[in-house]
Amino acid sequence: MIVKTSLRMIPTVLAGALFAFPAVAVESHVELMTRFAQETARAWIVDPEIIAAIKAQNARNANINQSQIDKLDKQWRAQTKSSARPLIDQVLSTALSRKLLDVKNRARGMITELFVMDNKGLNVGQSDATSDYWQGDEDKWQKTYLAGPGAMFIDEIEMDESTQTFQSQLSLSIADPATGQVIGAVTVGVDVDQLLQ
Repeated sequence: MIVKTSLRMIPTVLAGALFAFPAVAVESHVELMTRFAQETARAWIVDPEIIAAIKAQNARNANINQSQIDKLDKQWRAQTKSSARPLIDQVLSTALSRKLLDVKNRARGMITELFVMDNKGLNVGQSDATSDYWQGDEDKWQKTYLAGPGAMFIDEIEMDESTQTFQSQLSLSIADPATGQVIGAVTVGVDVDQLLQ
């Protein structure tokens, strides 16, 4: 299990408004996120629909090279700023993305985002449009998929400016239950304020 535990300095103005939050130990953040993973997220990642969607995309992209991945990622990033979003809309319209959005909605604000990645680090499904399509160069994929079955990575707590909430990302490797082989990964954005309640 790999966890990243350092907290970034909370600005004084925010600390005044959320005076109880800075007193929370780093270990509490990791402990709460770990419990959240064990009690909720680990149950999702064995869902047959998630496993089937990852395996299908892995098969489709078996021969994709880095140049093609970079091109897709560039298209995705450009589409996040455009009204025409064919690649993003294609991913958001899948059955898996609808399932992930439903999981997020049922969490009533605890989950801020949820996305599943394949064995290349490409998005398979997501509750909301991510800023990029390829996660393979980021810790959320490298410290889970590459680390093997049961791997977990807990990122730093950060202030989300758009929602004015403290958030952290929990990432887990996803293994095929039939073989035990890692086939992808999942990242769950969590509102840490809600975890502390």
